[in-house]
Formats: sequence, structure tokens, C-alpha cells
Amino acid sequence: MSIYVGNLAYEVTDADLNTVFSDYGSVKRIHIPTDRETGRPRGFAFVEMDTEEEESKAIDTLDGAEWMGRSMKVNQARPRN
Repeated sequence: MSIYVGNLAYEVTDADLNTVFSDYGSVKRIHIPTDRETGRPRGFAFVEMDTEEEESKAIDTLDGAEWMGRSMKVNQARPRN
């Protein structure tokens, strides 16, 4: 499973997300997609953790939480079409 994290500030880095999500378990991977033309982050990310239990705990706690002046949208990532 992977976690979708939306409504992020464009300045957010992998290290920032790792700091936030490591409070809920071990972070395996973080991916912050960038715009192909500008190279600028697109305002969302995907986070993978070691267990589904850790991911569920992070989703339940962080969805709607205020971080860096924005209300995060955190839920289970949907499979790509």
C-alpha cells in the first residue's frame, strides 16, 4: 500500500516528509512528483511505510492536519489507471 499526501506546500522536501511520517513508523520510500516542463514539485507526494498498520495510523492521524500553513489531505493511494 502507498499513502497519497496532498495539498502540500511546494517547498516540502523528502526530508520534511520523512520527519513527519517517521513518528508513525519506518518510512521505506518517498516520492514527490515534479512538473515535466518546470521541474517544480506538483504539491503532492507518495509515502510508503514498512507495514499497513503504520500507514493506517499515519493516515488516521495526519488527514486534515495543519502543516506548513496548509491542511494536508492524507489517504490510501489509488492504483494508477
